[in-house]
Amino acid sequence: MRFPTGFRWGTSSSATQTQGATPADNWWGWEQAGKAPASGDGSGFDDRYAADFALLADWGFGDYRLSLDWARLEPQPGRHDARAIEHYRQILQAGRQSGLSIWVCLLHTALPKWFAADGGFLAPSARATWARHVDFIGETFGDLADGWMPVNNPFSYALKGYLAGTFPPGHTSRDEFRTVLQAIHQADFEAALRLRQGGRPTATNESLAVLHPADDSAAAAAATADLDAAVWDSWLSLARMTRYESAFDLYGFSYYYAPAITAQGKIIPYPAGEPVGPQGYVVWPEGLGQVLTRLRAELPGKRYLVAEIGYGGEDDTQRIAYLTAALRQVADALTDGMDIAGVHLWTAVDNYEWLDGFSVPFGLFDHNREPRPSATAIQALMRA
Repeated sequence: MRFPTGFRWGTSSSATQTQGATPADNWWGWEQAGKAPASGDGSGFDDRYAADFALLADWGFGDYRLSLDWARLEPQPGRHDARAIEHYRQILQAGRQSGLSIWVCLLHTALPKWFAADGGFLAPSARATWARHVDFIGETFGDLADGWMPVNNPFSYALKGYLAGTFPPGHTSRDEFRTVLQAIHQADFEAALRLRQGGRPTATNESLAVLHPADDSAAAAAATADLDAAVWDSWLSLARMTRYESAFDLYGFSYYYAPAITAQGKIIPYPAGEPVGPQGYVVWPEGLGQVLTRLRAELPGKRYLVAEIGYGGEDDTQRIAYLTAALRQVADALTDGMDIAGVHLWTAVDNYEWLDGFSVPFGLFDHNREPRPSATAIQALMRA
């Protein structure tokens, strides 16, 4: 299996997962209420970022995606923390000095407590507040960003926070889910338009999967179509609008599993009968191929990015098997003429995995920065 010259290899991370939550954000309160394990200092990235960047560059990676924690930067509305700004600038500078291209995400799950208290993206003032924040990020960090990925996984954000109720604010309203889903997608596209004025590329990171009815019933088909519209049409409708047709240079996505949908609208593992992994879903690399095929059909002639794939679990042999099979799907799509810029793996170093805490490792390197065999396997593919 070979990848073309110029193909980008990277890893992905987020502020909360590598730095830990802060009292200024809404995830901190979620932890304090006992609804999630304590994040502590995440992966210890705050103290080890320079060494982490050097490690990844030495192993052959070229890209690194991180998020800038809005709550750390603006703990009170309109009041920015100079120390947090300088700290993030030092992080970005260290990444670039190591030879990595740094992709910057503005929103990865956690919100400033004050913004969440106002209603988050449901608030009438949210669009103006978000636009102000986007402009601040562009002006403050634009000279150090090699690319922008404004919002991480908009669908997952809306699903977990407003329909499943497992993430803040813990709501279970279908109407709120749909409203927030559209609002967060529009926030993503609007941010891309503003940020790309600085000349850096922009990319989406959609949570994508091809959904399957759990049985042959009409009810299961209808429920599948309903959720499919949320996963796909909610953002494709924007991508096809004249206003947003140039917002993104790359159409990127995350893929972890391909669910089946029951007649009641419940998400269950797919394919049926396959072993279920530590996080409750079937690790199925063929589903990645299905996503690539559909994405190309929905948005033909574009440039794409596999912005996030990974394997969570202690069994590194399974991690190697899954990543190798998933990357085979990417290689096949490239051979078929699909313009895929690169792959970003989740993740470099074991970190905090939200509701799973530190119990489900995703890292190519463990918390002590010792490489797993999977790191060696990926390095061999990068060098092939």
